[in-house]
Amino acid sequence: MTDGRPQGMTWHYDRAEMVADGVIHVLGAVFALFAAGALIGVALYRAELATISSLAVYAASLVAVIGCSAAYNMWPVSRTKWILRRFDHAAIFMLIAGTYTPFMVHVATPTAHAMLAAVWIAGFAGAALKLFAPGRYDRVTVFLYLAIAWSGVIVAHQVFAVLPTAAIVLLVVGGLIYSAGVVFHLWHSLRFQNAIWHGFVLVAAGCQYAAVLNGVLLGA
Repeated sequence: MTDGRPQGMTWHYDRAEMVADGVIHVLGAVFALFAAGALIGVALYRAELATISSLAVYAASLVAVIGCSAAYNMWPVSRTKWILRRFDHAAIFMLIAGTYTPFMVHVATPTAHAMLAAVWIAGFAGAALKLFAPGRYDRVTVFLYLAIAWSGVIVAHQVFAVLPTAAIVLLVVGGLIYSAGVVFHLWHSLRFQNAIWHGFVLVAAGCQYAAVLNGVLLGA
C-alpha cells in the first residue's frame, strides 16, 4: 500500500466507533498515569530496592502499552499510523513481561528467576517480531501473547504460596478477562469491536494492578 500499511491491513471504523475507543483510551491513560505514580510513590516509602525496581518496570510497561495504544488507535490513517502500530503491538509483549516482574521478584526462588528471564527473552523476541516484521504473523503472535501470559502456570504453586488469596483471584481473573477479550480483538466484523477489546484490556489491567498492589506492595 502507498501509505505503508501492512499487507491486508484495513481501518474501517466510523466516527462513533472512534469516539467510543477514544473515551476508553482517555480513561486508560488517566488510570495508567495515576496508578503508576501511586504505586511507585507508596513503594518508595515501604518497599526494598528490589521490589521498588520490579514495580518501576511494571509501571513503565503499563504506561507504555496504554500510551502506544492511544497513539496508534487515535492517529489518522497515514504512514505514521502503521509505524505506531508496530510499537503498540510490541508494547503488549513488554506489559506481559513487566507484569510478571514484580511477582517473580517477590517469589524470589531460582525457578521464579529463571521463569522471569524466560518471559523477558520471549517478550523481547515477540516485540522484535512486531517491530521488524509488521503484519506478517499477526494471528500467530496473538497465540504467542497468550502462551507467554499463561506460562506462569509452571510456577503457580510457588506464586500461590506467597500471595494472599485476594491477589491470586485478581491475577487469575485479569488473565481470563484479557484472554476473553481476544475474541473481540479478532472479531473484525463486529461494530465497536476495537472499543470493546480495549475495554477488556482496561478492566483486565485494573485487576492485575490490584493484584500487584495487594500481593506485592502491601505484602512487601
